Amino acid sequence: MNINIYYGGRGLIDDPTLYVINKMREVLEELRVHVTQYNLYENKNAIPTLPQTLKEADGIILASTVEWYGIGGYMYQFLDSCWLYGDKEKIARLYMCPVVMSTTYGEREGKMQLATAWEVLGGLPCSGICGYIANTLTLEMKQEYTTIIEKKAENLYRTVNQKTPSFPASNQAVKNTVAISPNVDLTPQESEQLSRYAADDSYVQRQKEDIQELASMFRDMLNEKDDTSPDTYVQRFHQVFKPQPGFAASYALNLEEKKEALVIRVDGGQLECYYGAVEDPEVEITASSEIIDEITAGRMSFQSAFMSGAMKMKGNFRVMRMLDNLFVFDE
Repeated sequence: MNINIYYGGRGLIDDPTLYVINKMREVLEELRVHVTQYNLYENKNAIPTLPQTLKEADGIILASTVEWYGIGGYMYQFLDSCWLYGDKEKIARLYMCPVVMSTTYGEREGKMQLATAWEVLGGLPCSGICGYIANTLTLEMKQEYTTIIEKKAENLYRTVNQKTPSFPASNQAVKNTVAISPNVDLTPQESEQLSRYAADDSYVQRQKEDIQELASMFRDMLNEKDDTSPDTYVQRFHQVFKPQPGFAASYALNLEEKKEALVIRVDGGQLECYYGAVEDPEVEITASSEIIDEITAGRMSFQSAFMSGAMKMKGNFRVMRMLDNLFVFDE
């Protein structure tokens, strides 16, 4: 039989919990039980991997000390790791004995927390030990306390050895309906490393800057692709151009997604259309590519886009209205 002890205290010399689990260990070893103890404070960087050790156990002891409030952070980390990475099928067959000694108030609540957490995980809690011990010498000097500890160890041995059945708990029913553990595809080591990266502000800021730089690079590449593609606004404007004798004007169409303006120069029957700059255009227009797409598809006119507020214009309004006469887009 294998019994694992997970100690969540700080390892202080006068910790009463250490005295209790050492006594339980002596009794179990006399019964020819192989006992392995994991001190969580010594393995704090490897706590996410400790649930893997449950696979070797027939029963476990969860031991912690209430020093000021609650069972301590190391034990909570271990239970969290059991929830995220533990083998739930194995846990469902594991008996757990809670041991919580207190140097202040709250030992009963701590014992109840451990039992409840193990039930929610799907495991089988058995009778444990809790008590208020202000001085470890009290445990050593009173034989009746030693007798209680020995009896609890023997009871754990019998429970695990005989696989004593127990009534189902409502905590397990709740777990099966609402407390569904997340499916974590990462290993404990990968999750721990990712958590360290997420907590590193400089790393997160560097990643944001890299993402912005990549987004800008790809946006520029798409703009260049649009500018050189045969199916561009330049070609479309040339296809539908309707010359207006005696009319000359220049337009600068600023597309929000492009760095350079689409320049349209008209002089009677001559049309120049290109991406670049023009000095003092009669009309300067600002619009999104989606609006220009609607116009070039014949679903909207320049004037209706301006009147609806979808397009902004500076310059001569009469010259702007001529766009609908110069370029007649059919739907």
